[in-house]
Amino acid sequence: MILQRRTVLGATAAAAVTPIYGARAQAKPLIKIGVMNDQSGPYRDVNGPTGVACTHQAVQEFAAQGFDVEVVTADHQNKPDVAVSLAREWFDQRGVDIIMDVAATSCALALASIVKAKNKIMICTSTASSDITGKACTPNSMHWVFDTYMEAKSTGGAMVKAGGDTWFFITPNYAFGAATQRDTTKFVELGGGKVLGAEVYPFPETTDYSAFLVKAQSSGAKILGICGAGADLINIIKQAHEFGLQKTMNLAAMVAYTTDMRAVGIEMAAGTRLSETYYWDLNEKTRAFQKRIQPKVTLWPNMAQAGNYSCTLHYLKACQDMGAAQAKISGADTVAHMKAMPTDDDCFGPGRIREDGRKITPAYLFEVKKPSESKHEWDLYKLIGTTPAEEAFRPLSDNACPMVKV
Repeated sequence: MILQRRTVLGATAAAAVTPIYGARAQAKPLIKIGVMNDQSGPYRDVNGPTGVACTHQAVQEFAAQGFDVEVVTADHQNKPDVAVSLAREWFDQRGVDIIMDVAATSCALALASIVKAKNKIMICTSTASSDITGKACTPNSMHWVFDTYMEAKSTGGAMVKAGGDTWFFITPNYAFGAATQRDTTKFVELGGGKVLGAEVYPFPETTDYSAFLVKAQSSGAKILGICGAGADLINIIKQAHEFGLQKTMNLAAMVAYTTDMRAVGIEMAAGTRLSETYYWDLNEKTRAFQKRIQPKVTLWPNMAQAGNYSCTLHYLKACQDMGAAQAKISGADTVAHMKAMPTDDDCFGPGRIREDGRKITPAYLFEVKKPSESKHEWDLYKLIGTTPAEEAFRPLSDNACPMVKV
């Protein structure tokens, strides 16, 4: 594997070229995969380098015959204008066929129209907003792993049923935060609960949440719904413990990962409830994947990073099935072919992609273990509930996606 470093439009970018059992002299078709995410900011640990490593793992395991594969990566710095500029350069000058990962919802929403106009492909794995397969859906976009609707239903709905019927939200002031609070509020109210208040903070510049936590504590709500992610989530949980807030409120991490809980520390994170669609210790296949990827990463993959492995495998299967040269012609046609093929991999098991581009999979409700229950630093979760794949995500009957009518 040859690694090249270069600067692209003010963002740190790295290109890793992975020829798959073939020489370029044979003029094989070249599939170019672009992994665009946060490599240096608040979401670095929840997508970043480990997400790139999972993409490479899929490429290596697939070992395509008949075409070569190149993976390029870039840091969009969570800025939509940077993401769009990178995408244009990738598509127009470097021949990239697909962008995956994406992270920040604002970047994904900005990219959706570019990808459609260029007839390329976007697969969001670490993006949260359910709008990706809702009002912003396109024939060229897909959403893997999770979204705010699933998180709200699995975590929010379950906590209301368990008696957590009053909520207070702390939310970042951009598209992801708004979608998370909106979707969770829906399930709180459907369950007979009430939202007693919410505080919106400036992202990404906020690091002190004390004023918001004081208001949450004084609201009398039973549940603190944390709608921030990555470094924000970690800081909010740590500061909540400094205030002793966990003595009067239960914490609901609306979008959270194993990487977050490890960073918080199991002593503080214990008892926190959250939902993921992948966990390394779910079954024999997830444990086998973790064993294969472990020598190549510092942080064990969370669901978003495992999603890169999953969607890369499925995309390459479609390219081989269609013929790589044909797959490069039209992103929309390739997406349609991917939707027609069942999905299956060690991280998520068998599944499918719906007409709106939503990859569906079971949602697992976890509780972070107590220190006495954990055997090592990544032994973090105990499974307390499962929502079946066909029930976990927003139903097509909601007609949220304009291109699909039921």
